[in-house]
This record gives sequence, structure tokens and C-alpha cells, in this order.
Amino acid sequence: MRRIFIIRHGNTFASSADACRVGARTDIPLVESGHAQADRLGQWFARQGAPIDRLLSSPLLRARETAAAIAAATGHGADGTRDWLGEIDHGPDEGRPEAQVLARIGAQALADWDECGIAPDGWIVDADGRIAAWRAFFAEGGTGVDLLVTSNGAARFALIAADLPMGALKLRTGAFGELAVDRSGAVSLIRWDERP
Repeated sequence: MRRIFIIRHGNTFASSADACRVGARTDIPLVESGHAQADRLGQWFARQGAPIDRLLSSPLLRARETAAAIAAATGHGADGTRDWLGEIDHGPDEGRPEAQVLARIGAQALADWDECGIAPDGWIVDADGRIAAWRAFFAEGGTGVDLLVTSNGAARFALIAADLPMGALKLRTGAFGELAVDRSGAVSLIRWDERP
């Protein structure tokens, strides 16, 4: 059996700051609490003791910093980046505070995004391309453990690609989900949105 852990990067905003919607065009580092989340993820994966086959991440700095903390804790070096793990582009909402985003797109559009992966008007997502990339990754076969550090916008498409929609597709910062792929290629959900 193959185990795939989908990990969202740590915090990019301090708790005292107004969080803004940041995506593919905003390459910002982790803040102090984000580094702490990345360290906790690294320690958790190190305690699992399962050999890691691959540690891949989004090209964005926040994902690479999270992957680096996991690599340091587990002793398994980062195996590079994949563009399909990158964040989506929030179009006209990039860099805007959440209250402004909600005012522009409305609560239903945000719910459709969080529950069904339907992008609000103006966001650049390429849902078909992301679903195809996740399906190709699942189809690689093999056994072992893969760790994929990504963003909330990209992670949700793993569940959609595997036909595993659930009540909420969102991963919180510093959280992970686990999928299993059996020898027949069937993908099952073990857990989602858990923090160590």
C-alpha cells in the first residue's frame, strides 16, 4: 500500500495581523508561528518511523520552508518541487483582506469553493489540469510514503481527483491529510485536516 500525506504549509500571517487571501502571485515566507507549525509537522513525521520515499513541495517559499523543516526532522532531504502543487491565483482578490473578498464574491461562492472546489468568478484555477495531475500522481503505483507540501487551493483537488469529496475540502495551515492507494489503484481517505 502507498500512503500519501498532503500537508499544508504553516502560517504566513501573525495572529495579530489581518489575514489576506494570498495565492500564486504572492510568495511570502512563514511567520514565527508558521515555523513552529512546520517544526511540529517535522517532529510528528519523524516519530512515525515510516521510511519516506519522496518529500515534494510547491515552488512557493512558504511550502519549501515547511518541507525544509520536515526534511531536517526526518533526515529525508527534499526531493524538489512540482508546479501542480502550487497555489491557485486569486485574480482580483489576490492580497485583499478576507472581509473584502467575501463582500465581492459572496458567502455562497466561498462555500462552493470550500465544499466543492468550484472557483469564484475571476480566480484562475485550472481545475481540470490539477485533477489530472493528482490522478497521474495516484496512478504512479508503488508502495511507501510520499509527503507533499502544498497550499489549501491545491490540496482540495486531491480529494476531488480521487472522488472523495467530503463536507469540507479545506486544510488549515500546519495540517495534513492522509490518503492510501491500494494495489488496484483505488484511493481511500484515512484522515483530513489534522494537526500534530
